[in-house]
Amino acid sequence: MNQPLSFIHPNAEIADNVVIEPFVTISKGVQIGEGTWIGPHVTIMEGARIGKNCKIFPGAVISAMPQDLKYKGEKSSVVIGDNVTIREYVTVNKGTEASMKTVIGDNTLLMAYVHVAHDCLIGNNCVLANNANLAGHVEVGDFTILGGSTNFQQFTKIGRHVIVSGGCLVNKDIPPFVRAARHPTTYAGVNSVGLRRRGYTTEQINKILDVYRTLYIRGYNTTTAMKFIEAEIPDTPEKDEIVDFIRGSVRGIMKGFKSTSDD
Repeated sequence: MNQPLSFIHPNAEIADNVVIEPFVTISKGVQIGEGTWIGPHVTIMEGARIGKNCKIFPGAVISAMPQDLKYKGEKSSVVIGDNVTIREYVTVNKGTEASMKTVIGDNTLLMAYVHVAHDCLIGNNCVLANNANLAGHVEVGDFTILGGSTNFQQFTKIGRHVIVSGGCLVNKDIPPFVRAARHPTTYAGVNSVGLRRRGYTTEQINKILDVYRTLYIRGYNTTTAMKFIEAEIPDTPEKDEIVDFIRGSVRGIMKGFKSTSDD
């Protein structure tokens, strides 16, 4: 761990087998777990809690102050799980008094130039591709993939097993198990490939498709579709997850795709 060309605050708690490359800055109160590698020119500020076997590449800045004018210096944190990879020039800001922490789950990959703002909650096994930008309070479910150069408005919620196409501007919630694409961002089908890779059966995927055909394809408004889904489609854990997500959405969910003469 000893690296004479880096600054490591004496109050930082760093496991013995952490590798710290030259020109790293680690502030007081930082915690770093076993087997983690910190690349050159990384800055880790007060409040960072980094798990085991992580890799943080050059130029990343972890636990900087929120870019939020309401932040008054409260003692908040960034909590990063185990086996997380953070590529070049990623920025992850600490939380505000709203939740006091920003969280990145286990086995997640943040590619180069990703920005994760204050109070975001990213689940396990997620991938955020290059230059994905998350404003404050965004929530991302497990096993979700956000394409490159995507932008997410504050307080947006993304369900589990979602894939969002590159370049999307997302200002509505995206329910679980779907693909989202186009401008504006709309429903583009069920993420059947991702679900199969994670062990979902054809029967499970078909039942998810039944829900989304009703919600997005049959021409109902959301209120009517939800009544039909709850009354007529057999209960499954996946249906319950979709219904609970939509019922809990404050911002509202993304719309279905409607073709025009220009398409």
